[in-house]
Parts: sequence; structure tokens; C-alpha cells
Amino acid sequence: MAEAVTAAAAAGDSVGGIVNCTVSNVPAGWGEPVFDKLDAVLAHAIFSLGGVKGVEFGSGFAAAKMRGSENNDPMTAGFRLASNHAGGIAGGLSTGAEIRFSVAVKPTPSISLEQQTVDTAGKESTIRITGRHDPCIVPRIIPVIEAMTAIVLADFALLNESAKLKP
Repeated sequence: MAEAVTAAAAAGDSVGGIVNCTVSNVPAGWGEPVFDKLDAVLAHAIFSLGGVKGVEFGSGFAAAKMRGSENNDPMTAGFRLASNHAGGIAGGLSTGAEIRFSVAVKPTPSISLEQQTVDTAGKESTIRITGRHDPCIVPRIIPVIEAMTAIVLADFALLNESAKLKP
């Protein structure tokens, strides 16, 4: 990755990348089965971050090429899962397994190479951006993804506790 970033910077260009996020010790049962599915709320939060272009949980897009017999997460004694293709979330609810998701981050658009655009009158033009620009925002977005994930999980922890309150 370091070589790709260095090469892109030297060429006046940029690169994107993939961030893998793993969360441990989330109790089973957080989330909702319909509107506030845990994976949907996490994806919504992560997609709200600038530069994010994709989110996949567990096996993600690879699951589309698997058979159910390969992708299912069989349950074993003690209610443990033998695999984690679902990324720790099934049916919108946490399973108790590690929550695993990947985030696709696009290349930084502000590059020093000349780019095609239009001016304020709508006439075709070119632009060259000067100054210092990150050739890759992936290292900077990692703590932001972690923080956004923590916020979502804290919200679900509060929702879980409030559901236990008696009127």
C-alpha cells in the first residue's frame, strides 16, 4: 500500500483502498429484524462518511458466488457459530460473533493532474489543483470509521438497555 501511495503522489495522482473493521464482544440480539437492522444502521453511518463508496459485511459480494451450504454459518453446541460468513449479523441482529465489515474508500479527487471540467458558464475547461493534497485518505478515515462504528454500537447498547425497563 505504501508503495502505491508513494507512486501515486509522485505522479500527482491518488489511490483509494479497503478498510477492514472488526468488533469483538458485541452481545447477541442487538438490532432490529426490519427497519433498524444492525448492519443497515452501520452501513448508513459508514456511508455518511465522505469518500466511502462501498460497505460489505462478512463474505459480502463473495457470498453471491457461494452456495447456501458454503455461506451458511452452522450453529454448534453452546450456540456458537462454526463460521462467520454473515459478519456477525444475521437477520438484522448481532449474533455474538465478531462483527466484520469492509469499507471501500475512493481515491482523493483533488489531484494535481490536469482534469476536465466546465466553468461557471458551462463551457468545457480544464483545472489543475495546486497545493498539498493527500494522495490517499485511507489512513485518515480509519479512526473515523472506528468512531462511527462505536457511536452506532453505543446507540444500540442504550436501546437494548432501555428495552429492559419496566413502565
